[in-house]
Amino acid sequence: QVQLVESGGGLVQAGGSLRLSCAASRRTFGSYAMGWFRQAPGKERELVAAIAWGGDNTNYADSVKGRFTISRDNAKNTVYLQMNSLKPEDTAVYFCAADPRPIIAATMGSVAYWGQGTRVTVSS
Repeated sequence: QVQLVESGGGLVQAGGSLRLSCAASRRTFGSYAMGWFRQAPGKERELVAAIAWGGDNTNYADSVKGRFTISRDNAKNTVYLQMNSLKPEDTAVYFCAADPRPIIAATMGSVAYWGQGTRVTVSS
């Protein structure tokens, strides 16, 4: 079992930045691929960014490429999402996810573990 706790959400103006953090409870954190998903009101949950076990492989949704960066610190059992140049359309609840497969992909039907989510609101 892996417990995930997100933090760092909040209200920011368009063009601003936020950094989300996700702390994992398990000491074998380095054996899990990690990802960030988001869900806006009335929309389906979508994969925003993902990072492989060792951090050497990442992928991003087209809508955030060049603006968001995912990273992980396996020594701290934490994954981060640095979000720059935020837009109102980035407003959503952001969820951290963990999976024992090598990488989390948008085509995957499910992931093993979810955090409770943190809300990000970008004002225009």
